[in-house]
Amino acid sequence: MIREALQYIVGMGKAETHEVNGQAYSDKQLHVIKEPTADAINVRSLSGLVEYIKSEYEWDEKLMIHVVSPTEVVCFDALNTNKNRNEYIQANAMIPSFNFDNYYDTESFNIKLQSVFVQNEDRDIMLKVVGNIKEEDVKTYGDDGVSQLVTAKSGAASVTDVVVPNPVSLKPFRTFVEVEQPVSEFIFRMRRGPQCALFEADGGAWKLHAMKNIKNYLISNLQEEINADKIVVIA
Repeated sequence: MIREALQYIVGMGKAETHEVNGQAYSDKQLHVIKEPTADAINVRSLSGLVEYIKSEYEWDEKLMIHVVSPTEVVCFDALNTNKNRNEYIQANAMIPSFNFDNYYDTESFNIKLQSVFVQNEDRDIMLKVVGNIKEEDVKTYGDDGVSQLVTAKSGAASVTDVVVPNPVSLKPFRTFVEVEQPVSEFIFRMRRGPQCALFEADGGAWKLHAMKNIKNYLISNLQEEINADKIVVIA
């Protein structure tokens, strides 16, 4: 405690510099007084970001738009003398929740398929399978690790064994709604309950496709500013 107090008292003194072998040294730690930087406005859509850029409301320098991820885009200017930047606006996507790698009961899974995924052929096939399951048990005797059999309704009064589709190509909402949602493959599995789950199977490649789609959207909607050398877009 006494040591810390003495160090504090010594630190209150005026800093002195000394030169040794042509190199300047200080006897106290010095801190750079940084230039103030702007805090970013937060919006929830790409269209909001584009509207702000087109307004030229608060900026008169060349700006860079960085597509950070499928759900985040940041706009900033050049480095100042302290190597810091002004961040003018940041867009963060609002996306519905879906827990991949986790099992849902069939009713919840059915709702999620219709509300969180863009309609396509594989989604519709899954809806038919999940919505018509008859028994509460998923048969495992035909499970080879890829395909599974379940008993489902095939008509008004009859049932039949159907193969669970696998893998499936789906388009969940995972990026800004203004751009096309990337399609990727998923492993579709079922288990006793019955319960259903989706496991991502593209190694995250969808993220690169989503970021490319965002970049193309921004270039298309800010072409005039880009041609005037006011904006640079990177992803």
